[in-house]
Amino acid sequence: MIVSLANPKVKRVRMLQSRRRARYREHRFVIEGVRLAEEVVRAGLVPDFVLYTASLAEEARGAAVLEALEGLGAPCHPVDDAVMRACTDMETPPGLVAVLPFVQLPMPDHPTFTLVVDGVRTPGNLGAILRTAAAAGVDWVLLAPGTVDLYNPKTVRGGAGAHFRIPTRTMGWREIRRHLEGQDVWLAAARGDVPYTVVNWRKPVALIVGGEARGASREAQELAHGRVVIPMERGVESLNAAVATGILLFEVVRQRRSAAA
Repeated sequence: MIVSLANPKVKRVRMLQSRRRARYREHRFVIEGVRLAEEVVRAGLVPDFVLYTASLAEEARGAAVLEALEGLGAPCHPVDDAVMRACTDMETPPGLVAVLPFVQLPMPDHPTFTLVVDGVRTPGNLGAILRTAAAAGVDWVLLAPGTVDLYNPKTVRGGAGAHFRIPTRTMGWREIRRHLEGQDVWLAAARGDVPYTVVNWRKPVALIVGGEARGASREAQELAHGRVVIPMERGVESLNAAVATGILLFEVVRQRRSAAA
């Protein structure tokens, strides 16, 4: 059992959790908890290694996911509770952490439903947006410059497995523009021109969602063919970025399902 914070594996986990530069140097990130470990197993990915507590291994669900990870070839190492606490900033330690390579799911050949995230800086918001995009069946997500790190620990936790379900890429605006050719591009805006229920979302579309603090970038505004708005009561300035994204994405789902019925 690993009991020392000086252990190389423990030091590596803590470094990847706290330093973006280390994550991108190694092209590795950390997942926490049984739920995300189950997503890793479902995706057939092999962690570099897994750390877990004895109490997790005694639970049926924990034991099952450890057995599955070992079956994939992942080295699994028990640690004491103090080590697990040091490996996470969660109030309740997850009982399991694993180091994984960055996820590169195949890009869609002919996307008809693209989400562009422009300058969302809060990790929890980005995670929630990714989770919602996966639930809504978005073909892929493009992260524009100024958006928070895809592999920030809070983004990974908030995504609840979306990293393993939906292709996501970070790219510059020139590349984003090239990938959006042939799609109607709508910008979500607090002061938009077109109510979101009026837009024809059945066509190949891309939705750009900006951050709450600064709004959409100049590049996003130039790229968009129109601005879509969610009508709200007077005096309400705006919705949380993740909430607004959810409303808009599931309007796309509603229209497309209605057309298919």
